[in-house]
Amino acid sequence: MDDAPLVLVVEDNAANADLAALLLEAQGLRVQVAFDADQALAALALALPDLILADIQLPGMDGLALTQRLKGDARTRHVPVIALTAYAMSGDEARMRAAGCDGYLSKPLDVRTFGAHVARIANASRGEGGGAAGAPAADSP
Repeated sequence: MDDAPLVLVVEDNAANADLAALLLEAQGLRVQVAFDADQALAALALALPDLILADIQLPGMDGLALTQRLKGDARTRHVPVIALTAYAMSGDEARMRAAGCDGYLSKPLDVRTFGAHVARIANASRGEGGGAAGAPAADSP
């Protein structure tokens, strides 16, 4: 499992973070959890994941601001960022994409499809030249 894709889950709700980690680990993915943007940035300083799942509503720096920062940094801009959001309003997808998100997944997480869907994205991002560049965009499943 050490060579499995690494997914960084940035989620301030512990129950949601635990559920995401459980579903992703069941798909054979490695998972690191950060509970806010500062923890995510600290984790990224140590190792780059194949994929980042970022909650939009984080305390302090929100998920969109985090994404903008990551996409503005040459070291992290190639890592796909998929927004996790409970927002389902018209225009929200455009706002997420404008911030640099490569796609989004709606919450609450669908336990039947979430893990497999994210695993496909993480594996595809890794298959494109050994890095995360060119990962397919996620859409709401």
